[in-house]
Amino acid sequence: MSHAGHSHSLPDGDEHESPVAEPAVARVLWSVVGVLVGLTVIATIVMWPSNDRFGDDASAVEGRTVHARVLSVRFDDCSFDPASSCRVVSASVTEGDRAGEVFVIEQDADGIGKRPDKGDDIIVSADESIDGTVRYNFYDYERSSSLLWLSAVFVGAVVVLGRRRGAGAVAGLIASVLIIVAFLIPAILEGQNAVLVALVAAVLIAVIALFLAHGLNVATAVALLASFAAMTLTVALAYVFVRVGSLTGFADEDTQFLSVLDVPIDPRGLLLAGVLIGSLGVLDDVTVTQVSVVWELRRLNPDADWYWIYQRAIRVGRDHISSTVNTLFLAYAGASLSLLLVFAQTGRSLASVATSEVVAVEIVRALVGSIGLVASVPIATALAALILRSRTGPRPPPRRYPKPTTRRPASIADD
Repeated sequence: MSHAGHSHSLPDGDEHESPVAEPAVARVLWSVVGVLVGLTVIATIVMWPSNDRFGDDASAVEGRTVHARVLSVRFDDCSFDPASSCRVVSASVTEGDRAGEVFVIEQDADGIGKRPDKGDDIIVSADESIDGTVRYNFYDYERSSSLLWLSAVFVGAVVVLGRRRGAGAVAGLIASVLIIVAFLIPAILEGQNAVLVALVAAVLIAVIALFLAHGLNVATAVALLASFAAMTLTVALAYVFVRVGSLTGFADEDTQFLSVLDVPIDPRGLLLAGVLIGSLGVLDDVTVTQVSVVWELRRLNPDADWYWIYQRAIRVGRDHISSTVNTLFLAYAGASLSLLLVFAQTGRSLASVATSEVVAVEIVRALVGSIGLVASVPIATALAALILRSRTGPRPPPRRYPKPTTRRPASIADD
């Protein structure tokens, strides 16, 4: 049997039996994907922000910061009140024109919070007075080294286990971070429509991440279209329930802070954008999994009709949903755990806590995202079952398996 060419697919399998789309269907599929990608690229260019909000001028609110290292920590009388005891931190600047300069930071001896110790690398704000003297104040710990090591371990683990696809997944992750930092955040801060910006960024992230991780093939194109359909549904549901639930978007302290800074944003739009971006990763995971299942079923049974494939693939989808339905809810609940503890400590009733905007926002995010997640299963499964077909031409002999002597055990995918 001759080889017609090499085809990459989501699952690894025998090239001779890898499903493909009918030529006419494939042309329509790639035309739709091309239009979607083209519109996304045009929208990205049109909406690209004119300013980089993460540049050097972005630190105007917090003042200039420099890195330093703690030399010693002792307890002594406070310089501003000799009757009080202070935790005196001596540190040395480690960068810039003032590298090597030693300074002292005084902290309340009985205070709580960030308490740097000897040897810690820290970040301090440097406020220069009119006479040229600089006053240093503790700002935060320096974490770049530890985060770089953790990132290296993560990349190594993904590439070693995933190999080529793992490397593609890491490249997609880097692209996602760059899109969020360079496009999404600056565009929203410029006052552009947050929902539209988030939708464009989400499609751009999905296109790059999916094709880098899984290759430029029909199966990935199907997963991309299914993800886009689920994203559209998620945004529509979020819009409806944000309006119906009278959610203003001002429950978030960060949003209030942005308002104080006169940043031209729509709090509700920002809320909707957060719902979309937060659910994107899970949607991609589900759609790719369902397309992979259909791909394998079609490869193993090339003559089956699309509905037979759909019925069996949807069983796997049910198992997937049942195991991931709590994913978004637990993620949002974990992020809001300290807030829930505050409510519990104040003795408020469960109904009162759930209907307060700050908690209702998280409930809407979790439930709307979960609905989009559930809807993505039949969407991805039906699209893949309808589009993917077996290769034409002679097939290898069918595999023969020994006849089972006992009744097969029930599968978790069985109804």
